[in-house]
Amino acid sequence: MPLLMVAIGIVALLILIMGLKLNTFVSLIIVSFGVAILLGMPLDSIVSSIEAGLGGTLGHLALIFGLGAMLGKLITDAGGAQRIAMTFVNKFGEKNIQWAVVFASFVIGIALFFEVGLVLLIPIVFAISRQLKVSILYLGIPMATALSVTHGFLPPHPGPTVIAGEYGADLGEVLLYGMIIAIPTVIIAGPIFTKVAQKLVPEAFNREGDIASLGEQKQFELDETPGFGISVFTAMLPVILIAISTIITLFQEMMGAEASGFLTVINLIGNASTAMVISLLVAIYTMGIARNIPMKNVMDSCSAAITQIGMMLLIIGGGGAFKQVLIDGGVGDYVAQLFEGTSMSPILLAWIIAAILRISLGSATVAALTTVGLVVPLLGQSDVNLALMVLSTGAGSLVASHVNDAGFWMFKEYFGLSMKETFGTWTILETLISVVGLAFILLFSMFV
Repeated sequence: MPLLMVAIGIVALLILIMGLKLNTFVSLIIVSFGVAILLGMPLDSIVSSIEAGLGGTLGHLALIFGLGAMLGKLITDAGGAQRIAMTFVNKFGEKNIQWAVVFASFVIGIALFFEVGLVLLIPIVFAISRQLKVSILYLGIPMATALSVTHGFLPPHPGPTVIAGEYGADLGEVLLYGMIIAIPTVIIAGPIFTKVAQKLVPEAFNREGDIASLGEQKQFELDETPGFGISVFTAMLPVILIAISTIITLFQEMMGAEASGFLTVINLIGNASTAMVISLLVAIYTMGIARNIPMKNVMDSCSAAITQIGMMLLIIGGGGAFKQVLIDGGVGDYVAQLFEGTSMSPILLAWIIAAILRISLGSATVAALTTVGLVVPLLGQSDVNLALMVLSTGAGSLVASHVNDAGFWMFKEYFGLSMKETFGTWTILETLISVVGLAFILLFSMFV
C-alpha cells in the first residue's frame, strides 16, 4: 500500500496547487504531514522527520544557491552578461547566429538560474531578430535549450546540486560528466531540433512575440560593460575551481598517490561552497570595485538577488521535507524490495520515476527530490555511479513540460505562441533534452 499512499499525496498536491491555488511550499508541508499519517509513521516523529528533510536539504544548498544568485546578479547588473552575448553574436556573424546564441546562452546559463537567464537573454534575442530579420523562435529555441540543459545538468544550479547532496555524489564528478553530456544534448535539442520544429509548427516561426511584461530592460553600450574575457572568467569561475579540484583528485586516485596537504587545500578550494565564496569575492571586484561602482550599489545587487530567491528556497526545502517523509515512512524500502533482483538499471528507474512525477507535478525540483526519496534505498543494492544517478534524475525531471509548469507559460507568452505551438516547440524541446540526456547517460555508464 505505500505506493498508493504516495499517489494519494501527489493527487492532493495537484489539487492544492492547481485547484485551490495554494502556495507550493505550504502545499508541500501539508501533504508531507498527510502522507506521513497515511504511511503510519509514529505521530511524535512526524514533525522531526519534516524538519530533518527541510533542514538537511537547505543546509546543503542554501549557501551555494544564495551565493550563486548574488554572483549572477552582479554579472547581470554590471553588463557582463550582455557583453558575453553580444561578443559571441559579433564574432560568429549573421550566418552562424544560432551558434552564437547557443554559446552565449550556455556560458550565461552556467552563472544564472533559468528564469533569470531567460529574462536577461530574451530582449537580446528580440533585438537581434529584428536587426537580422530572422524569426525570434529561430533564436529562442537554441537559447532556451542551453539555459534548460545547464539548469538541469550542471552544478552549481539548485537541481543537480541538491540531488548530488541527497545521493552523496561527488559534485565535481557531476559537473565533469554533466558537461560531457550537456554539450551534445544542447546541439541536438537546440539548432538541430529547430529545423524539425520549423516543419512541425511552421506558423510559430512567424510570431512576433511580446516582452512588454518584462518591463524596461537596462541596456548598456558595449564600452560601458566589463571586458569579454573578465566577464566569462567571472561567470565560469565556480565551474573552473570545481573542475580543477575534480581532475586533480581523479589523477591522484589513478596514480595511487597518498593524500597530502596540497590535495587537501585543492579539495577545499574545489568544494562547491568554497568555490562560490571565492567566485563572489572575485565578482565583487571585477564587476564592482574595478569598475568604480560604489560598494553600496554592489551590496544592493546582492540583497536584491537574495530577495528574489527566497520563495524558491522554501519550495526546495518543502520538497526535501516530502522526500524525508517518504524515506522515514518506508516507501523507499518498499520500492527497493519491489525491484530487488531486477535487471533494470537504477539510472533508468530514477529517470522513469522523475519523469512520471514531473508530468504529474510540473515542478522539476519537487519531482527530483521526491524521486530521491523513492530510490535512495536502491543505491545500497547497486554499484551504480552516483554522479550518473544525479544526472538521470535531473534529466527525468525535465521531461514533457506542459500546462502545470511555469516555464511552459513563460515560453508561450514571451514568444506569442498558441497552445498547440507551445506544445510543438517547448514541450517537445524539454522532452528531447530529457530523452537525449538519458541516452548519453546510459552510454556513458558503460565506461565509468
